[in-house]
Amino acid sequence: MSQAQQPADPTATSYPTTPSSATTPAPAPRTIRARFESKFPRGLIIRLIAYLFVGHLFAFFVYLLFVLGGQNQ
Repeated sequence: MSQAQQPADPTATSYPTTPSSATTPAPAPRTIRARFESKFPRGLIIRLIAYLFVGHLFAFFVYLLFVLGGQNQ
């Protein structure tokens, strides 16, 4: 088989790569806050905390209703 008839390798590149750029990882964020915000947007975190707090508050209220309702019997 000639080279034109061989299937193309999808991992091969047509441009030369330098060894330093291929082995150097991207620089990591410096602070914990920067790393945390790079994964999740700040608004998402605030909504998550608010929903958790309100959800637990509602669950406590429903539990309180059952406890007080059970005492009246």
